[in-house]
Amino acid sequence: MAGKKETFSEIKGALVALSRFLSKISGKIIGKTAGRYAILVQKQYPMPVGFMQQNLRLGGTGTEKKRDRNKTMIFDTHAHYDDEAFEEDRGALIASLAEQGIGRVVNVAADLPSVSTSLTLAQQYPFIYAAVGVHPSNVQELTERDYEWLEEKLETPKAVAVGEIGLDYYWDKEPEVQARQRESFSRQLQLAKKLDKPVIIHSRDAAKDTLDVMAAEGGSQLRAVIHCFSYTKETAREFQKWDYYFGIGGVLTFKNAKKLKEAAAELPIERILLETDCPYLAPEPYRGKRNSSLYLPRVVAALAELKGLTCQEIEDITWHNGCRFYGLE
Repeated sequence: MAGKKETFSEIKGALVALSRFLSKISGKIIGKTAGRYAILVQKQYPMPVGFMQQNLRLGGTGTEKKRDRNKTMIFDTHAHYDDEAFEEDRGALIASLAEQGIGRVVNVAADLPSVSTSLTLAQQYPFIYAAVGVHPSNVQELTERDYEWLEEKLETPKAVAVGEIGLDYYWDKEPEVQARQRESFSRQLQLAKKLDKPVIIHSRDAAKDTLDVMAAEGGSQLRAVIHCFSYTKETAREFQKWDYYFGIGGVLTFKNAKKLKEAAAELPIERILLETDCPYLAPEPYRGKRNSSLYLPRVVAALAELKGLTCQEIEDITWHNGCRFYGLE
């Protein structure tokens, strides 16, 4: 019996040692993923965003694994965090972005009220910048004084672009409404040229007129990104003649996004910007849900596969693309 007890004790000791070893290495492995990809855990086991960042401890270490600050982070070049969809948890979500690998965000206005709220967010958070402009669906009532006010706001510190501006014929079919859109588009492009600001272009079902208006305002003299690019690779080539950038987001992960994938495969990686358009256009498998910058690693992975690059290479290149486009280098 004594021999058996000693053997049992040895086995028990070995199992305890093995358990401690496995616990130690599992903590390290989980810790490596706890930073940017902790949102996946949250999505599988829903809880308030702030709760996860403040209370969830992964790997049994008692502290969260933070993003390596020496690595390039992700630049969300087009977001709408002033949208009412973020009303309940905006502060907690934005506060979590840096730890999850999101280094910069441009919050883009769509109407006059959102110009003010975008600038307020930019003032509140060092890593958030603002774009000032009026979406084509909201330009019908703009006055001369409104354009003067937009110019004033564009001279505000951290106002880095004019946008989002452009043409949207998907909803607005009436000729007089479309004519008003083209007029406002030209006016806001002129503001961009006057103040030497890049422009964020919204173009939906209006490729030819978008090209025509931009050509009339100087074409290659403009620094522009075609936000949420959705046209064919042939149309992309037309914009490429002027060295424009292309905003790519969650739609790239959709199964039916064949046209976009063909265009993105052909686009120079040096002319691609990552964007969310959040709270809209969440990538798979979150399609239809509220989007945020935390889902951009899904877009990074899809673009990396399409381009034959690593995720780190995509992050590095698109970070520098965004900084170059917005003059933040």
